[in-house]
Amino acid sequence: MSTDTRPRVLILGSSFAGLTTARYIHQTLGDRIHLTVVDPNPYLIFVPNLPMEVFADHDPLVTMHMGTVRFHDKDGTAFVNAEAIEIDLDSKRVTIRPTDRAGSAPELLRYDMLVIATGSRLAYDRIDGFAEHGDAVSSGHYGNKLRRKLFHDYKGGPVAIGSARFHQGLKDKPSWLPEAAAACEGPPLELALTMAHWLEHRGLGDAHKITLFTPAEKIAEDAGDAIVGEFLQMATEMGFGYLNNTQDIKAISADGIEFESGASVEAEIKIVLPDWVPHQFLTGLPISDERGFILTDTHMRNPTHPEVFAVGDAAALTVPKLGSLGHQQAEIVADQIAVQVGLTDEAAARDPYKPAILCFGDMGGHKGFYIHSDTWFGGDTSVFEMGYAPYAMKMAFKEMYFRTGGKPVSWGMPFTEFTMDHGLAHV
Repeated sequence: MSTDTRPRVLILGSSFAGLTTARYIHQTLGDRIHLTVVDPNPYLIFVPNLPMEVFADHDPLVTMHMGTVRFHDKDGTAFVNAEAIEIDLDSKRVTIRPTDRAGSAPELLRYDMLVIATGSRLAYDRIDGFAEHGDAVSSGHYGNKLRRKLFHDYKGGPVAIGSARFHQGLKDKPSWLPEAAAACEGPPLELALTMAHWLEHRGLGDAHKITLFTPAEKIAEDAGDAIVGEFLQMATEMGFGYLNNTQDIKAISADGIEFESGASVEAEIKIVLPDWVPHQFLTGLPISDERGFILTDTHMRNPTHPEVFAVGDAAALTVPKLGSLGHQQAEIVADQIAVQVGLTDEAAARDPYKPAILCFGDMGGHKGFYIHSDTWFGGDTSVFEMGYAPYAMKMAFKEMYFRTGGKPVSWGMPFTEFTMDHGLAHV
């Protein structure tokens, strides 16, 4: 029997939200807790920069691969290479199945505090015809599939880029949190602009070949009316096609996409962002909404099980499903666990979660765009910048993330916001 009496903190997930949470918990609490991280993979693929690797004909499984175990080991965090398959909230136990060898037997892990950072399933399997005719840039596999198609099979036909319908949980949704029709629509904007540059660079056409589509009234609605209006005006002038209120994707074929609204679009290349769906083992739990996203207050703590926290895409409050929101939540959870174990008091902890859209996107040609907005959540910040500086910032963040192992310096995000919001990046 173990004689270690330290509180046991268990984190499910070691991708963006989970890794960053683990690193901040260690930074805040050191060896005052026993910290364990569970993830099916001992690495992550840096998805935010996948599109630029695809359009540069680079294999993202090589260039965007970051091993995570060495950072946990450096911190003294126990890493378990396994998937979580069940949570018993009453006994405070999680059933896991090791994933480094097929056929491994399930095991139990105990916890005093649990952080759910599993992300979500990207439900491509729910889109009729996607496997045969659809494309995506959400993983190394899909990135390479699109890369091969673009550089070897593409015949120069029309392109469609957009989102399937996102089914957000509405149980106990706070009034300040809007209902989103799409999970995250920064990537379609980035992909459309980058694709237009790629077509021009290769002499295959321009934005007139590309149609953007959205299930919502407006694409990227979470960026706010002012920014969306500015983008749509620019997109119209460039020649992009645009379909809104598509409701959902009905089917993808070799010739194009059919939508639930009755509309359709002809396309040789169909790049799709799917529905974000909670992992099956999280559905039906008293800590989850009707979809399976984990319910929390603005300290990212579940109201009925205060020993349970959630960060990143698994959390119901993370709308849209955006990495910068998970980063903010990771710092909050680290502080709240420090309060729980008596290391600090609530007055010294970080402010509660207050979401804002913070997004860097590639446009091709070493240019990018920057969005910082909270108007969708009732705020008054609305910044939209384009040029070389946002691209440089996007690349710098990737380098910093790899160097620090998912633990950027605490002043990094505020400094980035201040620099970009006040135009200092142009000086």
